[in-house]
Amino acid sequence: MTGAASASFTADDYKARMERAARQAADAGLAGLLVAPGPDLVWLTGYTPTAVTERLTLLVLAPGREPVLVVPTLEAPDAERALGASALTLRDWTDGKDPYAATAALLDADGRFGISDNAWAMHLLGLQRTLPGTSYASLTEALPMLRAVKDAAELELLAAAGAAADAAFEEIRSVAFAGRRESDVAADLAGLLRRFGHSQVDFTIVASGPNGANPHHEVGDRVIERGDMVVLDFGGLRDGYGSDTSRTVHVGEPTDEERRVHDLVREAQEAGFRAVRPGAACQEVDRAARAVIEDAGYGEYFIHRTGHGIGVTTHEPPYMIEGEEQPLVPGMCFSVEPGVYLPGRFGVRIEDIVTVTGDGGRRLNNTAREMVIVD
Repeated sequence: MTGAASASFTADDYKARMERAARQAADAGLAGLLVAPGPDLVWLTGYTPTAVTERLTLLVLAPGREPVLVVPTLEAPDAERALGASALTLRDWTDGKDPYAATAALLDADGRFGISDNAWAMHLLGLQRTLPGTSYASLTEALPMLRAVKDAAELELLAAAGAAADAAFEEIRSVAFAGRRESDVAADLAGLLRRFGHSQVDFTIVASGPNGANPHHEVGDRVIERGDMVVLDFGGLRDGYGSDTSRTVHVGEPTDEERRVHDLVREAQEAGFRAVRPGAACQEVDRAARAVIEDAGYGEYFIHRTGHGIGVTTHEPPYMIEGEEQPLVPGMCFSVEPGVYLPGRFGVRIEDIVTVTGDGGRRLNNTAREMVIVD
């Protein structure tokens, strides 16, 4: 997370997040949470180590106890400057000492703990050797909704990231496509995202012609031709919060079939958006979008879920997919991105980030969803 994003939150915000996480851990039957450097640690404390190394850094959260951040002594000065530092205790350890022993003193010897997904295996195994009676569950499995409901400040940052991605699309639609490589247009997109405030570009998919039938096409050197459909899917982090949007453009005039498929996906995307409301299950968003495509006879060509959550990472829970019965709650943010992919021919995807409101949903992307013709 960048400094600009951290400045949007106070020490009290981080304190409240850590308290909420500890309560949710207790509700889930866990003895506590162990959080390694990564998105969860940033979200909970505002702390990003200058370098993630083999030295153990771990936030320990347990119900009824003060949060403790175990940190190498040489990293302690940076940790002390984190905005959330005043709401926790720092316990530093020096090289030559056993960090697992220092951490074990904070844990129930036979407890079950949630541990962040990006914790190093060597650190988890070190804890298990020191406390063989403990057991662990991944944080995503144990508390999938921990970061899912955004507060007002987070929603503001996500809206700004979405607006920046929209600005990038408005610019890219005026550049030349025909005769240029996919990688050239992708570089343009990356530059535009940075120009409009992104500190991190996570992906710039430019999938032209038959490459558009691959939802996660790796940008290559294919030269874009007149008559190509081109799927654009791009995003990253702006002030620590994610953007992710997709639009499908056409180089020159499309065929009737290309227009029909594009209109179908647009209708499906609108149906998915209309299904967003508090209390609805995540799978209802997927069902609504998928039904439109299936009814038109293209169901076998919609080959991925309808959406994913977004926040301090561009992909996180909740997921809009069949079988996910998690109810939508105001403040949740996720993509609605149905697509149709015709192998060897072309693909279409339209994607907006949507947040749940008190009575429905609000789009955080607002560029044209109709067919856009480019040169």
